[in-house]
Amino acid sequence: MKLTEKQVLAIKRKRGELDMSITELANTTGVSKWTLIDIFKHDHRNVNSITFKKLNDWIVAQYTVIN
Repeated sequence: MKLTEKQVLAIKRKRGELDMSITELANTTGVSKWTLIDIFKHDHRNVNSITFKKLNDWIVAQYTVIN
């Protein structure tokens, strides 16, 4: 599966807003910090379906409003 530029930008923005290190993001999402580094610094966008789901679920959860 391929992450879109918009997905990666949303993850980067939210990570910045939360002032999270890559290690903290890795621990929170369950995605390897080395995979995150590849995504952020090396424009690696093709990821397996499990990684895709973990990152997508995390970013969606950050924008979910709880009433």
